[in-house]
Amino acid sequence: MKKILLFLYVLSFSVQAQKTIQKTKNILVLYSDDQSYNTLRILGNKEIYTPNLDKLAQQGVTFTQAHVMGGHQGAVCIPSRVMMLTGRYVNRLPGDGGILPDSIISLPEILQQKGYTTFHTGKWHSDKASYNRLFKTGDNIFFGGMHFPGDGGQDHPSVYHYDSTGEYPKSKNWHSDTFSSELYADAAITFLNSKKAKTNPFYCYVAFTSPHDPRTPPKKYVDMYPPEKISLPPNFLTQHPFDNGDLNVRDENLIAHPRTEADVKREIALYYGMISEMDAQVGRILETLDKAGLRENTIIVFAGDNGLAVGQHGLVGKQSLYEHSIRVPLIISGPGLRRNVRSDAFAYLSDISPTLYDYLNVAPPKTIEAKSLLPVLYDPSKTIRSSIYNVYGHWSRSIKTKDGFKLIVYNVRGKLTSQLFNLKKDPWEMHDLAEHKEFAGKIEELRRLLKKEMTAAYDDLNIDLPDWGRKPNQKSYGS
Repeated sequence: MKKILLFLYVLSFSVQAQKTIQKTKNILVLYSDDQSYNTLRILGNKEIYTPNLDKLAQQGVTFTQAHVMGGHQGAVCIPSRVMMLTGRYVNRLPGDGGILPDSIISLPEILQQKGYTTFHTGKWHSDKASYNRLFKTGDNIFFGGMHFPGDGGQDHPSVYHYDSTGEYPKSKNWHSDTFSSELYADAAITFLNSKKAKTNPFYCYVAFTSPHDPRTPPKKYVDMYPPEKISLPPNFLTQHPFDNGDLNVRDENLIAHPRTEADVKREIALYYGMISEMDAQVGRILETLDKAGLRENTIIVFAGDNGLAVGQHGLVGKQSLYEHSIRVPLIISGPGLRRNVRSDAFAYLSDISPTLYDYLNVAPPKTIEAKSLLPVLYDPSKTIRSSIYNVYGHWSRSIKTKDGFKLIVYNVRGKLTSQLFNLKKDPWEMHDLAEHKEFAGKIEELRRLLKKEMTAAYDDLNIDLPDWGRKPNQKSYGS
């Protein structure tokens, strides 16, 4: 009887939701940079302050198992952002997403055909040639991966106004005296208050560069987090126990080797300060949406492009396949959707575009490869996939399943390494079970599943070959 009542409730909710969704036209995407999944107060981190994101979570569905699929090089944010916009998988992005050819069709392009205004502010880490194809207006645009200190940093970001010619010559570049997150929020607020936003359906994409380094939050947010009051993560290590293939990438040299407790606490404090400052800007944007009378017909997506270690496993960056680097926050809130609920359904950032197509009842292009999360938004107990596959570089792959087991395999300069974790008992990935004989069968089972998922995700690296990690395989990157 309980199951029947639950089914009728979900069916009734879905029917009512569809009626409400029919009135919804606008999309607001808020995308953070290097924000790990465990940096929201509402999800249990009591040392961080994120009141506006917490409020958004109370107004929508929060995915606690959202992932970036990965990348083949250190700047994982490049494929992440393109996967989100196109619904493609990482192995099918030319140059890992650095170039977005017109053969790969994005959600903003489809919506333009439906009469939408497409607006962007903030970070664009793909080629300039594709930018104006996706966005017909924008402001305070940053072309690049990070605000390097020598080029103004986060305090004086180097940006462009929208150029209708699409050329964006260096002579038109300018430095702002407004902190990056506030600058991007300012542009979004101006757009949301415009006549165009109030009279035309829109796709508004706000791509923050926080909390990516340089982590230089304004003093107010520095003072919020005294380093001595910051807790070390349980999986803090002074150094990674073996060569994972990218121990000398730029991110890993932001603090000294070996890691010290003091350095890691200071880095986490600055990380939290950057997130809290960005959270305040999210609050300004959402308040504008409300005051402009646009909230009742706008679906809002907040997500991080990838995670970050910040001292976990002896690492600082995101160039690994541990949970801290592949899992991200994901909140979806909008008319007709459930409120203040969480789902542990496995999701990828590439699922965002198919979800929005589904939500708006717009036919997706044939280039879509990911899956819609709309069934989960109606019923958070549902799932759309039973495992998560991840890629980093040409030397590491991972697979995890709903029973909590996760396998990571490496081939770094000819040295084969495997790690096996039981995430339900060991969520911080501190106890490697790979050398325990009783788990040999589980490892073999997960290797078979990994190979199957690699094939499904167009990854033609052959992990059965003894030299599979020695050189990159580019065959699967085509359109």
